[in-house]
Amino acid sequence: MEKKNVSFMRSLCMGQIEEEVILPFPTLSESERETLQTVVSSVGQLMGSHEKEFRSWDEKAELPPEFIAELKEFGLFGLVIPESDGGLGFGAGAYSRALQEVGKYDASVAVTIGAHSSIGMRGLLLFGTDEQKAQYYGKLATGEMIAAFCLTEPGSGSDAASIKTTAVKDGEDWVLNGSKIWITNGGIADFFTVFAKTGGVDERGKLSAFIVTRDMEGVSNGPHELKMGIRASSTTTVTLDNVRVPAKNLLGEEGKGFKVAMNILNSGRTGLGGGCVGGMKRVIALATQQAKGRVQFGKPISEFGLMKQKVGQMVVDCYATEAVVSMVASFTDRGFSEYQVEAAISKVFASECMWRTVDEGLQIAAGNGYMCEYPYERAMRDSRINRIFEGTNDVLRLFIALTGMNDVGQELRELAGSLKGVFNDPIKGFGVISEAALRRAALATGIKREGTSFSKLHVSLTPFAAQFEEHTRDLATATDRVLRKHGKQIIEKQFATKRLADIMIDLFVLACVMSRVDSAIRSKGEEAAKPERDILTTFAGQARRRIKTTMAEIDDNEDEAIKSLADHAFELERFGWDTL
Repeated sequence: MEKKNVSFMRSLCMGQIEEEVILPFPTLSESERETLQTVVSSVGQLMGSHEKEFRSWDEKAELPPEFIAELKEFGLFGLVIPESDGGLGFGAGAYSRALQEVGKYDASVAVTIGAHSSIGMRGLLLFGTDEQKAQYYGKLATGEMIAAFCLTEPGSGSDAASIKTTAVKDGEDWVLNGSKIWITNGGIADFFTVFAKTGGVDERGKLSAFIVTRDMEGVSNGPHELKMGIRASSTTTVTLDNVRVPAKNLLGEEGKGFKVAMNILNSGRTGLGGGCVGGMKRVIALATQQAKGRVQFGKPISEFGLMKQKVGQMVVDCYATEAVVSMVASFTDRGFSEYQVEAAISKVFASECMWRTVDEGLQIAAGNGYMCEYPYERAMRDSRINRIFEGTNDVLRLFIALTGMNDVGQELRELAGSLKGVFNDPIKGFGVISEAALRRAALATGIKREGTSFSKLHVSLTPFAAQFEEHTRDLATATDRVLRKHGKQIIEKQFATKRLADIMIDLFVLACVMSRVDSAIRSKGEEAAKPERDILTTFAGQARRRIKTTMAEIDDNEDEAIKSLADHAFELERFGWDTL
């Protein structure tokens, strides 16, 4: 029976392996697969017909209106809207795969579609009333209304609770005032999901979400922002000047806007992940063709070991990313409620793998890669934003670790409290602490208990299962050590939390790759699945080395020296040395 309120990674921090959550590897339904194949084929034809134009659109920093009209005609703004309302009714897995196809061709287009479906109208999908859905679904499905997500403000980026936009009740309406920045689709949207403060002016965190439409008086946007990458996508400021919003346009509960925002970002992360996978597949295709066609020292550079190393790593990263994105999408489709940590991991891992892949692809192309007539430099500029928007990777790492540690901290507090009972009444005390104490003892000694090992993986993957179980003990031990060392101060100890996050990222990705390879072996046989097993062997070995190094750095590190040097630079506001 599926444990839909269980988080694989939060359980893992407690030393528990919830293998039912990740096994078997998720697959699309046959009907969804058939529809998706038709959509993917159509997308390929549409995007392929404009392939030579994407570069000029990037230079002009605009997607032509007639091309936006084509996207609408192809139904690409209705991917996640129910069929009954004119959309395609895709679940997260199919939606992610569709975005992957768009991402193979152009990131600006992928971002335009993704900002609409992943975040712009996602709040309506998750929290909208029947009346709200009936009013807007049809127009959103056809692209008559394009959606945008309005959260970020000047001085309020990662700290969403500090926004200054206000919503004040006036009769039956809310009156909104404020300014939002860096809004994707801001210049072409007619439907805005807007977050505003509904508590006191100085009160943090009391946010509410509203549906705001372009035709409301006082809604305006600034000029197109010139950006490093995704230049053709529309990015503007959005200003709200005494905008009267009907009470019926409140999205979700009043005062629960932060929850709405986080659920939107959490639910929509597979769109960004899918785009990353598509981009990586495109770069791998370009890089392999380039390496086979470029002859140096009398032979194609594809025959050189260092080129093989680069391309092989690209393949590992792309396979692992696709496994993680597919797994997180399945959590949404299967109705799981606790996968915030896993979704954050998928965004961090996908965006960083995409960046490495593009960087190495450009390196393989060498001088050609640096020239604007080739696609590599644009891919590099486009991919850089992925580590910033929808939650910076730095902040998400803190979120991953702190959320994972939360349950462990609670157990340690309960354990500490029950220990008093041991000394006051040993018999009763032992009964109180037995479960927690046994879990901690099992982690310390390596003794296997129910739920601390794999039982459903293919037998040929036993060595990888054993490695994962070992690392699970490493993670639980590290979490325990860090919490005991820092206690409530852990929120301020970002070096320590980042290390835990990095271990958690490696472990979740390893679990997803194991699950995917397990499925490949069962469906194709061990011999046919050998290349995929090689991917698992490579990733598992790399993860082992990273985790062991990170574990050692918990107590043996240069953190204080690094912080001291940073403080020195902050004080001077420059680099402090010169050879003159």
